[in-house]
Amino acid sequence: MKKDFYLTRYSLIIKRLERSPATYPELEDYLLNSFEFQDASIRSYSIRTLQRDIKDIANLFNFDIHNKKKGDNRYYIESRPVMEVDEYNQRLLESFRIMNAVNAQPDFAEFVYLESRNPRGIQNFYDLLFAIRNKRIIEFQHFKYKDQSTSSRKVHPYALKESKDRWYLIALDTKDEKLKAFGLDRISELTVSKAGFKTQEKFNLKEHFKNAFGIMNLEEEPVKVIIRSTKEQAEYIKSSPLHHSQQIQKETEKSVDFAYDLFPTYDFIQEILSFGKQVKVIEPKSLAEKVKETLKESIRQYDDFSPEQ
Repeated sequence: MKKDFYLTRYSLIIKRLERSPATYPELEDYLLNSFEFQDASIRSYSIRTLQRDIKDIANLFNFDIHNKKKGDNRYYIESRPVMEVDEYNQRLLESFRIMNAVNAQPDFAEFVYLESRNPRGIQNFYDLLFAIRNKRIIEFQHFKYKDQSTSSRKVHPYALKESKDRWYLIALDTKDEKLKAFGLDRISELTVSKAGFKTQEKFNLKEHFKNAFGIMNLEEEPVKVIIRSTKEQAEYIKSSPLHHSQQIQKETEKSVDFAYDLFPTYDFIQEILSFGKQVKVIEPKSLAEKVKETLKESIRQYDDFSPEQ
């Protein structure tokens, strides 16, 4: 069996067992009749491979798969991760399925168009994961876009967080004992120390980002934010919520009001502005004024505008 086919097998096994328990012959039949196996011209799947795959799935996705339920030989998913981890695993599975679908046949590239990206900083991803897991102090050079300066940092790495297709290191800066976010694309000369650190109990990352939008580190209390969307745009917002706290407050024939519990960061304001005339802020008034002033400043940029400027 092809060595680079394992991710496809994992995702198919999980997909089948999420539907219902299955015996080895039923799993084998499902896999061999899948489009993925047929496209790869794979005609056999041994029980030894299945047992090895089950161990790997447990390590990778935190799924416990067992058999001999109630005296039979069906395999089933015994336990599921907590909600946050389960969401992570589902996104990971989705990425694997897309990747394998595109890589399975070279001509698939004619039908699937991905955004052109050139991510930076990913070369440090695994070193950072190692440092986080093993609680190792790290040092690096950090470039600041605002003033085009570079500074040396010594930090206690806590987590990696994604926001708008960018990755950030969440770490305690030893200089001022504050929790900060460092863009991976701006980190260079990374060194993982042999010296360890102890996590400070006062920092609860889950709570820290609970009411956040984007990557901003927050100390402020969340506020109730209400936005009004056109009916057409509301369907997109319903299918892809802006924040986990999103609730529909009111719906009419022409509009939908969405409510959120969050602190309206710069990232949130930019998100609202990206909807143009389809969305406006209803509450709080201070946020509505801030969005209004931002729009005015944007318009002022075009006053007395000439192509030479």
